[in-house]
Amino acid sequence: MASIKQVQVTFDCAEPERVARFWCEVLGYVVPPPPPGFAGWDDFDRSLPPERQGSAFACVDPSGAGPRLFFQRVPEGKVVKNRVHLDVRAGTGLVGEERLAALEAECARLVPLGAVRVRLLPADGFNESCIVMQDVEGNEFCLD
Repeated sequence: MASIKQVQVTFDCAEPERVARFWCEVLGYVVPPPPPGFAGWDDFDRSLPPERQGSAFACVDPSGAGPRLFFQRVPEGKVVKNRVHLDVRAGTGLVGEERLAALEAECARLVPLGAVRVRLLPADGFNESCIVMQDVEGNEFCLD
Protein backbone atom coordinates (compact mmCIF):
# COMPACT_ATOMS: atom_id res chain seq x y z
CA MET A 1 0.00 0.00 0.00
CA ALA A 2 1.41 3.39 -1.00
CA SER A 3 1.60 6.15 1.58
CA ILE A 4 0.84 9.78 0.92
CA LYS A 5 3.95 11.92 1.23
CA GLN A 6 2.59 15.39 0.57
CA VAL A 7 -0.73 17.21 0.58
CA GLN A 8 -1.66 20.30 -1.40
CA VAL A 9 -4.71 22.33 -0.41
CA THR A 10 -6.43 23.91 -3.42
CA PHE A 11 -8.68 26.96 -3.30
CA ASP A 12 -11.10 27.93 -6.06
CA CYS A 13 -11.18 31.72 -6.27
CA ALA A 14 -11.59 34.75 -8.52
CA GLU A 15 -8.17 36.36 -7.88
CA PRO A 16 -5.55 33.68 -7.21
CA GLU A 17 -2.59 35.95 -6.50
CA ARG A 18 -4.56 38.20 -4.13
CA VAL A 19 -5.88 35.24 -2.13
CA ALA A 20 -2.46 33.53 -2.10
CA ARG A 21 -0.72 36.64 -0.81
CA PHE A 22 -3.34 36.96 1.94
CA TRP A 23 -2.62 33.40 3.08
CA CYS A 24 1.14 34.05 2.91
CA GLU A 25 0.63 36.81 5.47
CA VAL A 26 -1.70 34.73 7.65
CA LEU A 27 0.52 31.64 7.79
CA GLY A 28 4.02 33.03 7.26
CA TYR A 29 4.17 31.22 3.92
CA VAL A 30 6.20 32.41 0.92
CA VAL A 31 5.80 32.46 -2.84
CA PRO A 32 8.01 29.71 -4.30
CA PRO A 33 10.64 30.55 -6.92
CA PRO A 34 9.42 30.75 -10.53
CA PRO A 35 10.09 27.89 -12.95
CA PRO A 36 13.62 27.69 -14.39
CA GLY A 37 14.24 30.20 -17.16
CA PHE A 38 11.94 32.89 -15.72
CA ALA A 39 13.14 35.91 -13.74
CA GLY A 40 9.85 36.11 -11.85
CA TRP A 41 6.27 34.92 -11.79
CA ASP A 42 5.15 37.93 -13.87
CA ASP A 43 7.52 36.79 -16.65
CA PHE A 44 6.15 33.26 -16.42
CA ASP A 45 2.56 34.54 -16.44
CA ARG A 46 3.19 36.62 -19.59
CA SER A 47 4.46 33.47 -21.34
CA LEU A 48 1.05 31.82 -20.98
CA PRO A 49 -1.83 32.18 -23.44
CA PRO A 50 -3.95 35.23 -22.55
CA GLU A 51 -6.83 33.12 -21.21
CA ARG A 52 -4.47 31.37 -18.73
CA GLN A 53 -2.71 34.51 -17.46
CA GLY A 54 -3.45 35.16 -13.79
CA SER A 55 -5.27 31.83 -13.51
CA ALA A 56 -3.19 30.29 -10.74
CA PHE A 57 -0.81 31.09 -7.89
CA ALA A 58 0.74 29.14 -5.02
CA CYS A 59 2.46 29.57 -1.71
CA VAL A 60 4.54 27.26 0.44
CA ASP A 61 5.64 26.82 4.02
CA PRO A 62 9.30 27.95 4.08
CA SER A 63 10.08 25.21 6.62
CA GLY A 64 8.59 22.55 4.34
CA ALA A 65 6.41 21.23 7.16
CA GLY A 66 3.04 22.57 6.00
CA PRO A 67 1.14 21.76 2.82
CA ARG A 68 1.53 23.74 -0.38
CA LEU A 69 -1.47 26.01 -1.01
CA PHE A 70 -2.64 26.31 -4.61
CA PHE A 71 -5.13 28.93 -5.82
CA GLN A 72 -6.95 28.50 -9.12
CA ARG A 73 -9.29 30.89 -10.86
CA VAL A 74 -12.79 29.61 -11.46
CA PRO A 75 -15.61 31.46 -13.21
CA GLU A 76 -18.27 30.99 -10.54
CA GLY A 77 -18.30 32.82 -7.25
CA LYS A 78 -18.62 31.28 -3.81
CA VAL A 79 -22.29 30.58 -3.09
CA VAL A 80 -22.49 28.57 0.14
CA LYS A 81 -20.32 27.61 3.10
CA ASN A 82 -17.17 25.82 1.99
CA ARG A 83 -17.08 22.14 3.01
CA VAL A 84 -13.36 22.15 3.77
CA HIS A 85 -11.67 24.93 5.67
CA LEU A 86 -8.36 25.70 7.30
CA ASP A 87 -7.98 25.95 11.06
CA VAL A 88 -5.29 28.49 11.90
CA ARG A 89 -3.92 27.12 15.17
CA ALA A 90 -3.42 30.34 17.13
CA GLY A 91 -4.41 29.01 20.54
CA THR A 92 -2.88 25.53 20.65
CA GLY A 93 -2.44 24.34 24.22
CA LEU A 94 -4.22 27.34 25.71
CA VAL A 95 -7.55 27.24 27.54
CA GLY A 96 -10.09 29.68 28.90
CA GLU A 97 -9.31 33.39 28.96
CA GLU A 98 -5.69 32.86 27.92
CA ARG A 99 -6.83 31.06 24.77
CA LEU A 100 -9.48 33.66 24.01
CA ALA A 101 -6.92 36.46 24.38
CA ALA A 102 -4.56 34.72 21.92
CA LEU A 103 -7.40 34.21 19.42
CA GLU A 104 -8.53 37.83 19.73
CA ALA A 105 -4.95 39.07 19.22
CA GLU A 106 -4.60 36.99 16.05
CA CYS A 107 -8.00 38.17 14.83
CA ALA A 108 -6.89 41.78 15.33
CA ARG A 109 -3.77 41.06 13.23
CA LEU A 110 -5.74 39.46 10.38
CA VAL A 111 -8.59 41.97 9.98
CA PRO A 112 -6.30 44.70 8.55
CA LEU A 113 -5.04 42.11 6.02
CA GLY A 114 -8.60 41.76 4.68
CA ALA A 115 -10.01 38.99 6.87
CA VAL A 116 -13.53 39.34 8.20
CA ARG A 117 -14.56 38.21 11.67
CA VAL A 118 -17.80 36.20 11.44
CA ARG A 119 -18.45 35.02 14.99
CA LEU A 120 -16.98 33.70 18.20
CA LEU A 121 -17.82 30.11 19.04
CA PRO A 122 -17.41 30.06 22.84
CA ALA A 123 -16.11 27.06 24.75
CA ASP A 124 -18.95 24.61 25.39
CA GLY A 125 -17.48 22.08 27.81
CA PHE A 126 -16.37 19.83 24.94
CA ASN A 127 -14.67 22.23 22.49
CA GLU A 128 -12.51 25.20 23.36
CA SER A 129 -13.35 28.64 21.94
CA CYS A 130 -12.60 29.47 18.31
CA ILE A 131 -13.29 32.42 16.03
CA VAL A 132 -14.87 31.84 12.62
CA MET A 133 -13.47 34.20 9.99
CA GLN A 134 -13.46 34.70 6.22
CA ASP A 135 -10.52 35.35 3.92
CA VAL A 136 -10.43 38.10 1.28
CA GLU A 137 -12.86 36.19 -0.98
CA GLY A 138 -15.24 34.98 1.73
CA ASN A 139 -13.81 31.49 2.32
CA GLU A 140 -14.38 30.45 5.93
CA PHE A 141 -11.54 29.54 8.24
CA CYS A 142 -11.24 29.23 12.00
CA LEU A 143 -8.83 30.69 14.48
CA ASP A 144 -8.46 27.67 16.69
